[in-house]
Amino acid sequence: MTSEAADTAELLDRAREALERYLEVHVDDDGALTFSHAGVPAVIQATQLAEGLTVLSLTCVVAWDLPDQPGVAASAAERAGQGLFGTLGVTHTDRGLDLTLRYAFPAQGLEVAALGTLLMLVVSTASQLRGELVPTQG
Repeated sequence: MTSEAADTAELLDRAREALERYLEVHVDDDGALTFSHAGVPAVIQATQLAEGLTVLSLTCVVAWDLPDQPGVAASAAERAGQGLFGTLGVTHTDRGLDLTLRYAFPAQGLEVAALGTLLMLVVSTASQLRGELVPTQG
């Protein structure tokens, strides 16, 4: 195993350990971590950008097929910005709007508890945003 592969595998292992304090986590064949929180599916991947700089990338799928009405994307972006963690992605499709919340950060050296807190801040923002945008089924 190369040094890069070992670094990314170690970081993903710590992220898995951190998240398992809160959620059920699945490890995919490629090492990516997948999980769901309050109806929001998410994935974490690790990449070494440069020697000594390995980052975690968290992508949460907030909502899909939302009505493509004026103001929905702007309102969602404003709300996501209040969370301070993550960048909202808006994709216009034939079926409406798809929204993702992404956050990438250098994570080497973070303790498991701190890493879990940081990841859950992002995931919680995505879940709160989903709760505001997607009507619950009753």
